[in-house]
Amino acid sequence: MEAAGVIEELGEDVSGLEVGQNVICLAQTGMWREIVAVPATNVFIMPDEMSYEEGAAIPLSYLTAYFMLFDFGNLRPGKSLLVHIAAGGVGWAATQLAKTVDNVTVFGTASASKHDAIKENGVDHPIDYRTRDYSEEIKNISPKGVDVVLDPLGGADTSKGLQLLRPMGKIVTYGSANMVKGENRNLMKMAKTLWQSTSVSPVSLVKTNKAIAGFQLAHLTGEIELVRSAFQDILNMYKDGKIKPRIDSVWAFEQVAEAMQQMNERRNIGKVILSPEKEPTKPAEGDAAPTSPLKKKKPSLFRRLSKRASRSKDEGEKKDEVKEEKKDEAPAEEPEKIEVAVENPAETDDAKAAAADIVADEKPVENEEKADGVASQEI
Repeated sequence: MEAAGVIEELGEDVSGLEVGQNVICLAQTGMWREIVAVPATNVFIMPDEMSYEEGAAIPLSYLTAYFMLFDFGNLRPGKSLLVHIAAGGVGWAATQLAKTVDNVTVFGTASASKHDAIKENGVDHPIDYRTRDYSEEIKNISPKGVDVVLDPLGGADTSKGLQLLRPMGKIVTYGSANMVKGENRNLMKMAKTLWQSTSVSPVSLVKTNKAIAGFQLAHLTGEIELVRSAFQDILNMYKDGKIKPRIDSVWAFEQVAEAMQQMNERRNIGKVILSPEKEPTKPAEGDAAPTSPLKKKKPSLFRRLSKRASRSKDEGEKKDEVKEEKKDEAPAEEPEKIEVAVENPAETDDAKAAAADIVADEKPVENEEKADGVASQEI
């Protein structure tokens, strides 16, 4: 949905932009490629001091955080905020934007190894969600709770977030990370998370003076002026040195599976970027493929899809071998059927060989085409 690069060509009646300008752009899909076509209304001139990596890292995370904090959250001086996954792209952006408001206290969840980084970014109270109950930790510091909760988790964590809110507090949900936690899909867990995320009574909100909102930037495509105004404000904050995206890593297009696994296993601090100019890197000799620090898991969905085509081809080759063995083990009477179709007895041996080759070769071609079809459809 987000990218940064150079304008190579302009459409008819496009004004305010020039070929050769460095720009940031947004689109619903199709941004993982070297050349993209986007509406002029979704293009923003990139500040001179900004790198392409930073340009690609800003739009989604900072726009999402901006709307949740300042539009839905109405964050004001002296308020408090809970940011889940504070070392991720949106969490990193939300912390920086919150700190542009005076005297805002930020609680942030992240694994212990990331606490130094998020504290440097502005989190006042880092909490290790893997070893501690973040709800209890927050109440020990702020017994009345917090004013705003940004919830990308869903499920039971949404209920906990509501319980943490002070009167007049707001929780903004913008994802359901608990539904896809880990690499193995569990439909029962997904259904449970979905049910827990929606079992909120409006009556209980009225009685407790609390509010819940939902946000998804992709559904604001029709609000062009609203998005452009917010993003221009974000760019001005960047120019003033108030915000700066953190780049966790840059990957070649050929390594998209590894890049996705980096995020899936929550090993990143900041944004993970794909670059068409980046050369694929090979792991050092002896290095094992990256796995979750919690336990060994099956290969990620992206790896499984990328390997499916090669497995299909291998299965086709195995079938060919079985057919060759069956051909060699065929009864002695079988060749007589081939002789019936031969008009010149002198050419019988050659015809047998040719006919056998045709029978043996015909099926593998189908398997090869089938393997190619799987690759193009699944990857």
